Amino acid sequence: MSSIEGTDSNSFVLVACEITKEFAREKLAPVRALENVSVEAKRGALTALVGPDGAGKTTLLRLAAGLMRAESGSLFVLGIDAKQNPQQIQDRISYMPQRFGLYEDLSVQENLDLYADLHGVSAASRSERYPRLMEMTALAPFCNRLAGKLSGGMKQKLGLACTLVRSPELLLLDEPTVGVDPLSRRELWEIVHRLVEQEALSVVVSTSYMDEAENCSHVVVLHEGRTLAMGSPDEIRARAQDRTYLVAGESQSPRNLQLQLVQRADVADAVPHGGKVRVVTESARPLQIDGLTIEAVRPTLQDGFMLLLRERGDQRMLVPTPELEPAGPPTQTDQSTTVIEVHDLVRKFGDFTAVDRTSFQVRRGEVFGLLGPNGAGKTTTFRMLCGLLPATGGTLRVAGADLRHARAEARRRIGYVAQKFSLYGDLSVRENLEFFGGAYGLRNQRLKDRIGWVLEQFELSAMQSMGAGAMPGGFQRRLAMAAALLHEPEILFLDEPTSGADPLARRDFWARITSLSNCGTTVIVTTHFMEEAEYCDRIMIQDAGAMLAMGTPAEVRASAGPNVDTMEEAFIAIVEQGRSARAAA
Repeated sequence: MSSIEGTDSNSFVLVACEITKEFAREKLAPVRALENVSVEAKRGALTALVGPDGAGKTTLLRLAAGLMRAESGSLFVLGIDAKQNPQQIQDRISYMPQRFGLYEDLSVQENLDLYADLHGVSAASRSERYPRLMEMTALAPFCNRLAGKLSGGMKQKLGLACTLVRSPELLLLDEPTVGVDPLSRRELWEIVHRLVEQEALSVVVSTSYMDEAENCSHVVVLHEGRTLAMGSPDEIRARAQDRTYLVAGESQSPRNLQLQLVQRADVADAVPHGGKVRVVTESARPLQIDGLTIEAVRPTLQDGFMLLLRERGDQRMLVPTPELEPAGPPTQTDQSTTVIEVHDLVRKFGDFTAVDRTSFQVRRGEVFGLLGPNGAGKTTTFRMLCGLLPATGGTLRVAGADLRHARAEARRRIGYVAQKFSLYGDLSVRENLEFFGGAYGLRNQRLKDRIGWVLEQFELSAMQSMGAGAMPGGFQRRLAMAAALLHEPEILFLDEPTSGADPLARRDFWARITSLSNCGTTVIVTTHFMEEAEYCDRIMIQDAGAMLAMGTPAEVRASAGPNVDTMEEAFIAIVEQGRSARAAA
């Protein structure tokens, strides 16, 4: 085992010194994923890696797991030289990548046994380890259920359990809560914190959620393959001291007020929060804006993170967002028109009722959010609204068409962005747009005009010859949105469109949604980011196929009970109340 010169290897489980990692590309210059990165992670502690898309978080974790080698620099994991002895590292750590490989046609127990076999875990160790894993993850009642039949949150917990079938000295987690609802996310983090506090396990985790990083002891901020900052959450949030406020206006929605504020020269960041807008200023000079109520508040880790990115020169969401006008500006009558009508909607799969007598309406130009835990029925509802899945019962009208009899007619008037990138990775940006434009019936000059419009609006012109599969995740999401808007749809369906996106990408995305809504496009969105629910005009929360709450974000927060300040707190309270009521019935 090698020693680390000048560093106490007993105090740190990971020490990286000026490591650089490049990826070769055919006929193109190599991509530099990490450049002179230096990072430390303490033993027995929880270290978070945060940063925008493409910052290098996953690359750093894969290097630490001994799965790749850096071009230069030094990397020691558990005191072992990662370049010289990667197998020694792999024998002593556990690594859970973003797409952890569960076998969906095997049961929970069979998945655990398979991973135990792969790691050579003895029968004696299994008998001691399995009961603790089942207790931690609450999966004991589901041992015989196929992994493919588990909810998203339960799959993540099973993935973590499989990662922990042996007792590692270091646990590496890459975005473990992407696509997981707030309730499951909280449960997963309770497990991780218990491992750190009770077993003194060392954990390094990458995350897009700043509230998750806020509860770690050490935070590393990466940006464009470089280390931007390292320190405790307190040290990073201190950068925003005396620069954070809650701002409210009497007649403006938080979504429109946020878009106004973020374009001010003295504002570094703005995001809807609890019916108001949370603002971070460029300097410690007091914020004063006529006609608005302004209250100074304590900074958060996200506030400090956003300032770091601004200081680095990341200009996303700092310039006025152009008005997107796919259908022309609406009239006042248009905005009061109901474009989606749902009455007693039912969907069954055999004896299982996924959606149970749901009713609601959506108006033109409204942003309507469908929320719920994994397995709640919201995706089934969403797919029925899009015309992708027939209803078992009830009535469903979208854009004036009865979806039980005229799904094709309705689909011509809607746009759809799937949760996973569903365009053609082998085709270029322009080729994808030409294909989907043709599928929507656009031809000749009209197709050229629409492609030119979306390339300009989504800032894709410089990338139009690039293969879609080679684009960074944030630009893939832009391309998916551009393709969905080519035919000027009246209604846009977005299925967890910002899953895995960093805070900057989410702000950029919602600025565009606000512009679309203001021009009369109706938006239906599912999301697990409760912060994003604040952008919606109204939201509906479902669980076990039934509607639990519906209304404006303020109304839903109020219905959750007293002392509920955030949408995440409201979501968890409402779901837990609904489950308690069902258990008592």
